[in-house]
Amino acid sequence: MNRSGTLQAVDLWYDWPNGRNFNIIQNQLGTLTYDLEWNNGTSFVYTLDSSRECRVLALEVGILRPDWLDGANYLGQQYMDGFLCNVWEKVEFVWYYEDVISKRPVFWVFYSGYSAHVMTFEVGRVLEDARWQAPVYCFEETGEKKSPLIEYVVNVGLHGRLMRGVMNTTSSL
Repeated sequence: MNRSGTLQAVDLWYDWPNGRNFNIIQNQLGTLTYDLEWNNGTSFVYTLDSSRECRVLALEVGILRPDWLDGANYLGQQYMDGFLCNVWEKVEFVWYYEDVISKRPVFWVFYSGYSAHVMTFEVGRVLEDARWQAPVYCFEETGEKKSPLIEYVVNVGLHGRLMRGVMNTTSSL
């Protein structure tokens, strides 16, 4: 995501049939953070390092529906990253660039100023079920532990869940 110049790589896994979305976020020289989202609106943002940080969020909506572009405004075609793209705008929230030929996502711009360049996109690739489980410490009744990293992810909002299939992005935040 490009916002302040911090480099970031995000592996996004989208599994509509099972009602789940998973962002694996690596900031340059920083902590690996996981953002696991469920269709019931529950999200877990956590680390797997010794800090055992976890934040459980209850959001009003679940993961993005496959038909999310219904009702979007088609803005025409434009070249982005060397691809001729169809461009849409949805509720002044996101501008989506899709390759005209393959229909794969190429680029995203969010209302917040974030942008993402899609590096790879693999429809049908599956993340093993065991990886879709938040760690046990996300379910323990201990005092809420907040870290600057987790707060940043939560407050800025990684809206990468707008993907179909599997997406790997390398971008700057």
